[in-house]
Amino acid sequence: MPIDAPATRRVGMRDVAAIRTAAGFFMQLDFQFGGGHAHKAFRHYFREEVLPLLGAGYSAKVGEALFAAASEMSQLLAWSAYDSGIHALADRYLMSTLRLTQVSGDRMMGARILTNMSHQANYLGRAPRAVTLARASVEGGKGSSTPRAMALFSAHEARALSTAQDHKGAARAMNDAERYFERADSGGDPEWLAYMDEAELIGEFCHCFRDLGQGAEAVRFAERAVALTDPKYARTLGFCRMVLAQSHLLNGDLDAAVTTAGLAVEAGDALQSARFQRYVGDFQREVSVHGTLPMVQQFNGQVREAMERLDDGE
Repeated sequence: MPIDAPATRRVGMRDVAAIRTAAGFFMQLDFQFGGGHAHKAFRHYFREEVLPLLGAGYSAKVGEALFAAASEMSQLLAWSAYDSGIHALADRYLMSTLRLTQVSGDRMMGARILTNMSHQANYLGRAPRAVTLARASVEGGKGSSTPRAMALFSAHEARALSTAQDHKGAARAMNDAERYFERADSGGDPEWLAYMDEAELIGEFCHCFRDLGQGAEAVRFAERAVALTDPKYARTLGFCRMVLAQSHLLNGDLDAAVTTAGLAVEAGDALQSARFQRYVGDFQREVSVHGTLPMVQQFNGQVREAMERLDDGE
């Protein structure tokens, strides 16, 4: 734990409050416009405004709060790198953030970082590693995390198990997440967990059912996720719409699939997310067997135009 240390500058709780305010601002930018929108600004702020404070002087109380706030900002930086497709940099920031949580003794944030690492491993097709990290997150979070946080950790365990095609394990993890979420309002959650609402939980589940090949359930949960997601979480809404489109394909409903995917691309706000772009690319490959149909050709044209607008900075 940080202790009193001599330095030319003395850090106070006002400095900590500034970091937390900035973290909230950057988080909203990330949710609404994707990691690519402000990653460079994240890095500049973290290097110029946050890191110097860690080597300054502070009391034990301020030091604990400072390292917790720095962890929050660092994990946002890692997440924006991941969302931008800069995976090696994301790895470095995730490991650095994990060390910060160890210094501050923040086990709940530490468990969240393990969840983020599982999320990235899952995205990169490393299902066994994703499962191991997710289980470490759940076990590490027990006894030190709020029910809402445990719901998040369990939901991501379900995501990893679904990718690994462990139907029984995924069902158990989803049930665990539901049970934790039923008690979500009983604990004092940190601000960084505010996004973990019912829509987020349902959104995680629709991914699970899609990956497990359960088309009917995937459509049902994806439709709920789209209906419940606050538009300020534009990237999340884009993901859920693309999962809904893929779920319609699982059910053999090509018209609904292409229409839904078109709505996701039309919204456009999530396009600076490399992850969202991959969702779109994956869908294009899945419908390529119908590439001669006018509706599919029109969708592919819509994607090209959207990406050109992005490249032009519109």
